[in-house]
Amino acid sequence: MPILSTRGGGSARGFGFGGGKAAPVSFDYLVVAGGGGNGIYSSGGAGAGGYRTSFPGGTKITLDAGIYPITVGAGVTGNGPSPGTDSIFSTITSAAGGGGRQAGGSGGGAGIRAPEFGAEPGGAGNTPPTSPPQGNPGGSGVNTFPSTGGGGGGGGASQAGNNGSPAAASGGNGSSNSITGSSVTYAGGGGGIRFDNAGPAAGGTGGGAPGGNGSNGTANTGGGGGGIAFLSYGGTSSNGGSGVVYLRAPSAAKFTVSPGTNTVTTLSPSGDKLATFTVSGTLTI
Repeated sequence: MPILSTRGGGSARGFGFGGGKAAPVSFDYLVVAGGGGNGIYSSGGAGAGGYRTSFPGGTKITLDAGIYPITVGAGVTGNGPSPGTDSIFSTITSAAGGGGRQAGGSGGGAGIRAPEFGAEPGGAGNTPPTSPPQGNPGGSGVNTFPSTGGGGGGGGASQAGNNGSPAAASGGNGSSNSITGSSVTYAGGGGGIRFDNAGPAAGGTGGGAPGGNGSNGTANTGGGGGGIAFLSYGGTSSNGGSGVVYLRAPSAAKFTVSPGTNTVTTLSPSGDKLATFTVSGTLTI
């Protein structure tokens, strides 16, 4: 949550702390949460981290002079299925992606764990709900034991995870955004795999991992981890990709970021300033 401000209030204004007289800054934002991951037995792909943006054409967030915490969600480290963690900028929270069958920013695809489970639905997306939606549900898994059984794909920012059949299903695609000056796709869902560690399906565009043991979502995209095979087939956990926060402001804006792994750059030809947070830190206006 933001720290105290010299001037608060107003629509979409945050709260911070600082004694400067700097003019308020209006930011466009892209906030992507950490993707979900999977442990053994979970052959459905994990869900992508929630995806929320004002760029282009949405409602900007205006902040007064002060110091503001920025949270970049981590992708979960396997041994799950487990969700990632949220990313937060001011009043915007993007929810972590769900592990197999779990709800989240995007939901995890269902996997087949044992004969008695039968068919299983994927996890719900856009949880908690935002408008516009921050993600989509995971696909269902289908049990055809004792032959195969295909895991569903994890949900992505622009598409639900695909439903499994005797074959595994691919993850839902993410959404492209050009807040950085170039079009990049974020928040793709992980692909499923068959119960017997065969036929891995593709991850969704935007960092979603393909199905397979130890197949991880791409860092700083919020991509979901891949589905994992049954233990007797050598199942090992998969990790979700970490999230990212981008803040874009006019050229006259004055602000800094920390720690040093986060950056401020000037975009060409617009001259706009872009703050990039790949790890949690602070924004100072």
